[in-house]
Amino acid sequence: METIEVKEGAYHISTDKTRLDLNAIHDYLSKESYWSQNIPFDIVEKSIAGSLCFGVYEGNRQIGFARVVTDGAVFAYLGDVYILEPYRGKGLSKFLMRTILAHPDLQGLRRFLLVTSDAHGLYRQFGFTDITNPDKFMHRHNPDVYTKKA
Repeated sequence: METIEVKEGAYHISTDKTRLDLNAIHDYLSKESYWSQNIPFDIVEKSIAGSLCFGVYEGNRQIGFARVVTDGAVFAYLGDVYILEPYRGKGLSKFLMRTILAHPDLQGLRRFLLVTSDAHGLYRQFGFTDITNPDKFMHRHNPDVYTKKA
């Protein structure tokens, strides 16, 4: 996957995984997000290793994140998207989405999926729609995977 760096005002986005603050990402996902409460650090690490990642930065401080799981040809899944609370309302989510959708390795895909509980308006601005035939989609979902005892 091609590494990119994009700057907009005081902020920049990088796909360089060596710049990611894994502790900050884990902290947000495990404590702040509604979708991955209590996720173990090693699972965050593994998910990042298998994804195209986008870190959002102010200077050297990571203030946002997103990752895309893709085969680079026909399918992609966008997940773990966040901007830290103090930085919301500054257009950074839109900057992040523009950067993701412009990435050279994500062009010409047949299907690009995501799941959201509260950001439909943002994603609709970038061409995402409700699933046309939800009766054709199936999934296995284990919402308590990080809280159940092994």
